Amino acid sequence: MPDVFQILADPTRRRLVEALQTGEHSVSELVEEVDIGQPGVSRQLAILQEARFVAVRPEGRRRLYALRPEPFQELNDWITGYRGMWEARLDRFAAELDRRRRTRPKHKEEHK
Repeated sequence: MPDVFQILADPTRRRLVEALQTGEHSVSELVEEVDIGQPGVSRQLAILQEARFVAVRPEGRRRLYALRPEPFQELNDWITGYRGMWEARLDRFAAELDRRRRTRPKHKEEHK
């Protein structure tokens, strides 16, 4: 399976993924949403399908595309591995800001 980051590195594919967040869409609907010609949308959808980002469901003559959850779970799992590091840093930053607020000298209001 291709790397999820390589797949999402392409701005056209990211736009298609964003458009598909609202649910199933046909190629013609996606062409309108992302303002790219039908051959370009079809080519990018084929890449997304091969990478298992989208599922295709035939409905009469139309083919409806929808997002699959698995690659996004893979991204979430990867990000979760780094979340603890960032949360610890943000907690230390918040504690330092709080300490500075508490130790900052209070300015007396000047009366005129």
